[in-house]
Amino acid sequence: MRSSPFARLDGLIAPAAAPARVAFITGRPFAHRGLHGGTVPENSRAAFAAAIAAGHGIECDVQTSRDGEAFVFHDAELDRLTLERGPITERPAAALARIKLACGTEMLPRLSEMLGLVGGKAPILIELKAPDHRVIAICLAVRRALEGYRGPAAVMSFNPDVGRWFGQHAPRIVRGLVVTEEGRRGLRKRAARHLALWRARPDFLAYDVRDLPSPFAAAARARGLPVLTWTVRNAADERNATAHADQIIYETIG
Repeated sequence: MRSSPFARLDGLIAPAAAPARVAFITGRPFAHRGLHGGTVPENSRAAFAAAIAAGHGIECDVQTSRDGEAFVFHDAELDRLTLERGPITERPAAALARIKLACGTEMLPRLSEMLGLVGGKAPILIELKAPDHRVIAICLAVRRALEGYRGPAAVMSFNPDVGRWFGQHAPRIVRGLVVTEEGRRGLRKRAARHLALWRARPDFLAYDVRDLPSPFAAAARARGLPVLTWTVRNAADERNATAHADQIIYETIG
C-alpha cells in the first residue's frame, strides 16, 4: 500500500489509544439503532432490550431538546418516526418525553433512561447528531447523561468538533470519528479527512461499509486505530467488513 503524505502526521497528531481503552469497541457486533424491525421501532427501549438479549452491543443516535437534554432519536425532524412534525430541537424535554413513536407504544427515550436500561449489560456507541451551531449543547447533554455510568460506552460523530470537545473536557470517555467518502473523493477531500482526524483525535473510526476497502481506513488500522463499519445489511457487506474492518454495526445479515 502506497504511503499517504499525511500518514506520518496522522500518527503524531492523532496517535492510537492504548488497546485496553478500546477493547470493548471490537469485542462484539453492534445493533444499528438497537435490534429493531416490525413492531419494534429503531432507537427504542424494546430495540435496546433485544440487542442485550442477543448478546450484542448497541449503537444509538442522540439529539437534544430545546432546553438541552439528550434524547435517543436519529432524525432532526420528528416527522418520519412520530405523528408529530417539526425539528426535535424546538421542543422542550417535557414535551418530547410525551411524544409516542409511530411504530409501537413507546415514548421518545431520554439518553439517561436508555443508559439505565442497559446498565452495563452491553457496550454502547452514542452517535451525536451535531451541526456546528449545537456542538457544545449536545456534548454537554451527553456528558451529563454519562456522569456516573459505569458500563462500556463511547461517543462518536461525523463532526470532528465533537471528538475535540470530549478530548478536552471529558477525556476519559472513548470517542470516535464517523467517516463516509461518498461524494468526497479527490485530493482535497482526502486532505479534509486527515484534517478531521487531526481535529477529533479519535480512539476509533466508524466507517461507511460502501467505502471499504479504503486507504484511509487501512492506514488507521495499520497503526492500531480500530475501525468499525456501518451499516452492514447483508452477507456481501459482512464479507467486506471481515476483510477490511475490526467490527460491524449492522441491521440485518442474510
